[in-house]
Amino acid sequence: MTTYTFEPSAQLRDVTLRDGLQLAGKLLDTDRKVEIIRQLLDLGVPTLEIGSMARPDLVPAMANTLDVIAQLSTEELQRCWVWVATPRHVEKALNAGVRNFQYCFSASDAHNQANIGRTTEASLAAMPAATALARDAGGRIQLCIATSFTCPFDGPVAMSRVIAIANDERTAGASDIVLCDTLGQAVPAQVSELVSRVSRETPRRGIVFHGHDTWGLGVANTVAAIQAGASTVDGSLGGLGGCPFAPGASGNTATEDILFATRPTWFRPDTLARMVAISEDLLTDLGEPNRSKTLQGARSGSSAFEWAIGAHPPAPTD
Repeated sequence: MTTYTFEPSAQLRDVTLRDGLQLAGKLLDTDRKVEIIRQLLDLGVPTLEIGSMARPDLVPAMANTLDVIAQLSTEELQRCWVWVATPRHVEKALNAGVRNFQYCFSASDAHNQANIGRTTEASLAAMPAATALARDAGGRIQLCIATSFTCPFDGPVAMSRVIAIANDERTAGASDIVLCDTLGQAVPAQVSELVSRVSRETPRRGIVFHGHDTWGLGVANTVAAIQAGASTVDGSLGGLGGCPFAPGASGNTATEDILFATRPTWFRPDTLARMVAISEDLLTDLGEPNRSKTLQGARSGSSAFEWAIGAHPPAPTD
């Protein structure tokens, strides 16, 4: 087997169990979610997004998030993130043992109203209280800016709008800034410019890029973000995902495709083979199509290519 020594400057966060499940036609029970979390952590995936404090009547797939959290150890939770949108969300998750939070709202007022039920200004005004709760408990909170590029209702979002939010003193306590191509409509040049400008023109924090593959540029945009300085990039198994309040959004950029493109040292042909099994089982459970080109390629039967499943079948799990 070839030894791969290239280590990209950014790490992957898998968001299957939050963003990936939001539009799925079926629900996963608590034990199945916990199983997937442990499988991915065991593979070497650095961090995961495992759920959301969103109202279960609006996002049923997230209804058992607190039950999932209750089954995880402190050590496991150190590598897991939870989506929040209010101080009350942070308080509930803190009480369950969470210490890593994504505080999310939209650059676009129209999308924030549809997604969270309030104006962007109202979400900004509440962030210091959310930050204080996380900080006082020894946790971390990210500023997650949805619709950083385009809004499904208002169209293109000005970069100056995103930079103004990142520079707003009420977001100063965030450890990272998550820039979301919520609709998957951005192109690499846009991603590179926004990541570079936010890195250069705002208080120094880590940059996370969250992309969708609606127009087929998910991997290209992710690589552009890494080259521009993103320290973390998001992906979802099999390209699952999408926002129920963002018409036109499709699945996230596939975790498998990001890893195959970036080749972190922990990701090897045998790792991919195991990940393929996890992804295919999950997609079957959900009745969802596979949107990952790497997942397709791994099953291509090219035995001379070591990344193909036939070259390196997964090791037994028992």
